[in-house]
Amino acid sequence: MASPVETTVTELPESRVRVEAEVPAEEVERRLQQAARELGRQMRVPGFRKGKVPPPVVIRRLGRETVLDEALRSSLGGWYADAIDEAGISPVGEPELDLGDLPEAGQSLKFSIEIGVRPQAKLGKYKGLEVGRREPQVDESAIDEELERLRDRFATLETVERPAETGDHVVMDYLGKIDGEPFQGGEGRDQLLELGSGRLIPGFEEQLTGASAGEERAVEVDFPDDYPGDLGGEHVTFDVRVTEVKAKRLPELDDEFAEEAAGFDTLTELREDVANRLRGADERAIEREFDDAVLDAAVAEAEIDVPEQLVHARAHELLDQMLSALGRQGISKEAYLRIAGKDEETLAHEAEPEAAAALRREAVLAAIVEAEQLEPTEERLLQELEPAAERAGETAPDLLERLRSRGGLDRLREDVANRMAVELLVGEAKPISVEQAKARKKLWTPGKEEDEPRAGQLWTPGS
Repeated sequence: MASPVETTVTELPESRVRVEAEVPAEEVERRLQQAARELGRQMRVPGFRKGKVPPPVVIRRLGRETVLDEALRSSLGGWYADAIDEAGISPVGEPELDLGDLPEAGQSLKFSIEIGVRPQAKLGKYKGLEVGRREPQVDESAIDEELERLRDRFATLETVERPAETGDHVVMDYLGKIDGEPFQGGEGRDQLLELGSGRLIPGFEEQLTGASAGEERAVEVDFPDDYPGDLGGEHVTFDVRVTEVKAKRLPELDDEFAEEAAGFDTLTELREDVANRLRGADERAIEREFDDAVLDAAVAEAEIDVPEQLVHARAHELLDQMLSALGRQGISKEAYLRIAGKDEETLAHEAEPEAAAALRREAVLAAIVEAEQLEPTEERLLQELEPAAERAGETAPDLLERLRSRGGLDRLREDVANRMAVELLVGEAKPISVEQAKARKKLWTPGKEEDEPRAGQLWTPGS
């Protein structure tokens, strides 16, 4: 569908642009009538049935300016997106929007946007780059760790007649109280808990260490302020009775275990299978590392001006994306900031090196796509959509048509073209040993900084 918004773009300093946008009078009138119909469904006007008030009556009673204001509230976001798409820019950061005066009847709507855009790169050498690539390696210790995890999955619990230790399981009954009064949801019977697992409120499991079967203990804990429900910030006492103590028994690592756990005749065969799987995973990791290293090598050869203001804007975008992802996992922004012990501005500042690197990579990929005139075919688009379509339970052609109807095809084409640019870089690159790359001191190589902290990365739980 053609965009109703017409635009002109003026380049500004510091990788910023001004987009002058104009919405035709016919489109403004259409949205005005649409807003009037929506408002009419909520109005009661003598002589008309509820929800059936005609748009002209709504506009007369509320005033054209009021209805137009409502139309703009619901339409401006779409018009902004249309203006960005029509202008053909890749925005970075929050826009500065200047709406100006509301249009009179029969007039078009004009507004302007000032926003940062992806910087432009002047390409240097990007074909035939020599880049360090390590060889796959599987240490015996890694195989041992994998086998220990497998043993743990096949472990059994046996009742023991001794005090509970960290790593043991206890079977318990409990009753929670606040100020001596039981609360809803605070009671449980025959609950199995592994001491040291961290499943419960901090401090709960530790107070059961050393308890024996039949022993009763009063466990006192403080619920975090951001705990869901009504318990946030409360001091709670749990009356706990331990009914059993169970110790984890790991199976012997022998041929019998190899057959039971994985269907192999011998432990040697199981170790070989684990080694092959670990080697395969390492080979896939090496491919990803090499792709990144080749792209970074091309970035190092290019000339790119990345203003500080743009970097800071992208850092905030990265932080917002991460907070949204954590929110979908049930971790609120407030909880994350409390755990990290930092405010948003500090985290954004720390993410600036990562943001600057991302902007440089994007600029180089865009320049290569243009220089090589990379344009994904319909077949390539369908190929890239196949995994997502399979997960959604539909065909790739159907998903492609859905993206086309929603205006998402240009974004898909850009993403796939960027992948094609990376494939071109990697295909033309010349792998050399990590030792050679380090000796030349020309660029970062996979493995060089594995033991060093990586500045500028956003901290996430577990990192």
